[in-house]
Amino acid sequence: MFLSRRNLKTASLWSLLLTGLLSTAFAAEPALSDADLQTLKKEQQKGINYLKNSQLADGLWTTETVPGISALVATALLESGVPASDPVVAKALKRLEEFVKQDGGIYYAKSNHRNYETCISIMAFSAANQGGRYDATIKNAELFLRGLQWDKGEGLESSDTSFGGAGYGGHQRPDLSNTQYLIEALREAGVKSDDPAIQKALVFVSRTQNLESEHNTTPFSSKINDGGFYYTPAAGGTSQAGKTPDGGLRSYGSMTYAGLKSMIYAGVDQNDKRVKAANEWIRRHYSLKENPGMGQQGLYYYFNTFAKALNALQVEQFTEADGTVHNWRAELINHLAGLQHENGSWTNKAERWYEADPNLATAYALLALAHCQPAK
Repeated sequence: MFLSRRNLKTASLWSLLLTGLLSTAFAAEPALSDADLQTLKKEQQKGINYLKNSQLADGLWTTETVPGISALVATALLESGVPASDPVVAKALKRLEEFVKQDGGIYYAKSNHRNYETCISIMAFSAANQGGRYDATIKNAELFLRGLQWDKGEGLESSDTSFGGAGYGGHQRPDLSNTQYLIEALREAGVKSDDPAIQKALVFVSRTQNLESEHNTTPFSSKINDGGFYYTPAAGGTSQAGKTPDGGLRSYGSMTYAGLKSMIYAGVDQNDKRVKAANEWIRRHYSLKENPGMGQQGLYYYFNTFAKALNALQVEQFTEADGTVHNWRAELINHLAGLQHENGSWTNKAERWYEADPNLATAYALLALAHCQPAK
């Protein structure tokens, strides 16, 4: 196995920080047995084979109207060790280049998901960027994303609940899902954690956490106050997990891991109250059987954010609040093995957010598995 480019980005930041509170939840031990590694390799190869066989004649997956799916699949293949020179990947990248617009964005012409599609495309081109081939494409896309971010360019003051966030790229309000993709894409483009765009995004991310603090003075911050994250405080506030009777926005798993990961990428210290509170929420709600707070909805998106966040923390074992210790990498590998179909794909019976599409669910699963690979 190998130390991925993404591991290298986070290792230097967090290798010196994993003491104190996090040491009560995490421990560094040998993560995977030979059997686990064999299962991982088998799953990955089956998933790779499925996606290679499901590619459309034009180089995309599923449909040209949603290039974000194709970009996610291409990223998953690349992160799973398939080289950019592979005919399937090369064909996909060439086709994705056709979505590059004069404004720098990478999206379907009639899309309402310009931020999402551009962010995922940056990830794909970055993973394939050998010899600087896609430098200009990535840089122009980065500038496009900066223009989409909700800030003073939209007439917003920093006190506005929309400030710093990213939405799908139309006129919708910003949300944590799109904002986490914005942060990750900017980092893939080489943007540092102290860059104003990432720090503005951190302002928004902090306001999606159920934690009353100087970082979050929204009306929702004290209603639940459990340290978890929800979808958005903007435009009246929304949680996909619903509201409490008093109007609190319920925390749920995929957004909590997304929020924690985003804070790590934004350089927030492990002793910060926001990181501590998020860590404690995860300790109380650790699960691979469901997306906590959402059941089976968004399950594969959840697996992806779960793996990315814990990998970004550079930890091997995770301890729940009741003291149960989890080898999360091995558990995720074997859980996904049980969910994988004979043809190598994954699908979610809960169809929300396109997860019944085997191309999308399989891409999420492969990305999660890529973050289970042990570093050398």
